[in-house]
Amino acid sequence: MTTEEMKVSAARIGVLIGKSGSTKREIEEKTGIALRIDSEEGTVTMEGEDPVAVMTAKNVVQAINRGFSPERAFRLLDDEDMTLDIIDLSDLSGTTRQLERLRGRIIGKAGTSRSQIEDMTGTEISVQGKTVAIIGLPDQVETTRKAVEMLIQGVPHEHVYAFLDRKKKEAKQAMLEYYS
Repeated sequence: MTTEEMKVSAARIGVLIGKSGSTKREIEEKTGIALRIDSEEGTVTMEGEDPVAVMTAKNVVQAINRGFSPERAFRLLDDEDMTLDIIDLSDLSGTTRQLERLRGRIIGKAGTSRSQIEDMTGTEISVQGKTVAIIGLPDQVETTRKAVEMLIQGVPHEHVYAFLDRKKKEAKQAMLEYYS
């Protein structure tokens, strides 16, 4: 029996449980593990026979805790190659104002920057609190992480988009060569 426990913020417990327990139930059904949620303490315990299923469930719970909707977090269940990467911004920003500025650069006006990066990489991005979470295939996540790091370092958005465009073309070229 494998058991994992983690803290979930009070604001995300309801999302994790879902309407009438639907999200919790779906995670349990898709992974075959038991989920115990202590709303008072904010702890979630995942228990199951299969250690891989327990880790997968943990990633889904972590994704929901980091601000993803359950539907977006479930991408981690749909494909075993999907990964979750979390960038911690707290080390990079000394003040709340700096943190807000970094988050603003990543999200962009009305979410345009985040959407653009998601579209160009095929990933899902959630900016919440002091973290940026990314869901995608390993190479997509790596490219997205690099783009986010570039924005954090102050690289102009158009240069970041040019980098992503180049990466997208390289990936397309690699696919063409692979299948020819």
